[in-house]
Amino acid sequence: MKKGVTRTLLVLTVAASIALSGCSGEKKAESSAGSNKLSGNPVEGGSIKVGISQDLDSLDPHKAVAAGTKEVLFNIYEGLIKPDKDGNLVGAVASDYEISDDAKIYTFTLRDGVKFHNGNDVTAEDVKYSIDRCADTSNGEPLVSAYSIIEAVNILDNKTVEIRLTEPNTEFLAYMTTAIIPKDYDSFETAPVGTGPFKYVSRSPQENIILEKNEDYWGEKAHLDKVEFKVVADADMVVTNLKGGSIDMAARLTSSQAAELTEGFHIEEGTMNLVQALYLNNDVEPLNNEKVRQALSYAINPDEIMDMMADGKGVRIGTSMYPGLKKYYDDEYANYYEQDYEKAKELLKEAGYPDGFDLEITVSSADQPHVDTAQVIVEQLKNIGVNATIKPIEWEAWLEDVYANRQYQSTVVGVDAANLSARAMLERFTSGASGNFINFSDEEYDKIFKEAITTTDETKQTELYKKLEAILAEKAANVYIQDLANLVAVSNKYEGYVFYPLYVQDMSTIYAY
Repeated sequence: MKKGVTRTLLVLTVAASIALSGCSGEKKAESSAGSNKLSGNPVEGGSIKVGISQDLDSLDPHKAVAAGTKEVLFNIYEGLIKPDKDGNLVGAVASDYEISDDAKIYTFTLRDGVKFHNGNDVTAEDVKYSIDRCADTSNGEPLVSAYSIIEAVNILDNKTVEIRLTEPNTEFLAYMTTAIIPKDYDSFETAPVGTGPFKYVSRSPQENIILEKNEDYWGEKAHLDKVEFKVVADADMVVTNLKGGSIDMAARLTSSQAAELTEGFHIEEGTMNLVQALYLNNDVEPLNNEKVRQALSYAINPDEIMDMMADGKGVRIGTSMYPGLKKYYDDEYANYYEQDYEKAKELLKEAGYPDGFDLEITVSSADQPHVDTAQVIVEQLKNIGVNATIKPIEWEAWLEDVYANRQYQSTVVGVDAANLSARAMLERFTSGASGNFINFSDEEYDKIFKEAITTTDETKQTELYKKLEAILAEKAANVYIQDLANLVAVSNKYEGYVFYPLYVQDMSTIYAY
């Protein structure tokens, strides 16, 4: 990667050389229902109703935690750059950038004609405010952990912003997807303002959020005039709502759900670009024992889970990296633990649990794929004497109890990258990281991570990141399962659905017939 030169952010590939693997992020297949498409030509305008399993945890783009929230906010907010469907970082609020040879100074040129949804022009002051807000440490850690190395954000002129770092970081560009917001704006929960292709209209908590087309968008405008995201918290009602017409589209269906939609829908198939695992609280007994965690890993068979859930669709993984981050993904860990009940029992005996133990698996009741996974895990663990039970809770309770307060024993969930970088997947497991909800703590891991993020040698950095993945696998920080298949049901009244190598729903590409 060349540095010290200005480049236009049109088809820029991220420094991490992100590429897609298999069906990850790609449209792979259509169901037979695709032949039922309505006749006619694409039209501009119209509306669509999209089912989502969870309400948004915040409309503030810098404070939102849930991946389901971020996939909606993707349509409202933009950063200096943003990802495209091919894993490239393309220009958004910025058009050009320059990186110093030592990877410590990033300079951005703002794009002409970018306006906020309130009609105001985006200024260098807005950019500085947005970055400074996410780097602020007055309340502890910064909102974006990678921003802890920002030394200063300087306005060079009304079109140029410079970000100086305290240490080299060749991946920092990937964090420039952070939303640019108006300076000193604080009404996000009632009237969010961004620069994206859709703007906010209204929200009814636990019911819906409505967006409308941004007619002043600087880039290619959305085709639809209106998008309504409707909360369908009961996973059993998704197919009923699709067939009944109360929603036109829904993502992350199970194969059995997709099979029911034989009329009026086509099924788009990709993967979710996340790491689904049985996440273990490494700070509670008996999961603070490495041998116990390894025993669980030997007892659980990801292939059986994938067969039960999605007819074998999805990609088996064995550490905290998904195939879409191809440069860093090492598939040798996918089969690091082959199911071996006798080995698992021996490890439990060595750990002092010859008769097994009780294990509670906390799962968001709205996430059917995770609920289904937990149910298979319960049956598999019976074979080594572990009595696992499922504790279903609301998503908001999961965020508070499991993620924030870490009051749980184990949980099935999917963890994604907020941006296209390996750091985003691995930093959460460093000691003391705010996102380290599994309480994993390992001195070697912390040391290697620090070395990885400070090197400017990309080959060495990749090797170090893979060492971190090896530690997570070998110490069985979690029981890793899969990058889930993503089956998206779309009414035949619509086309244009696009998969991304990130957890987003881009509604700007969809058009009606």
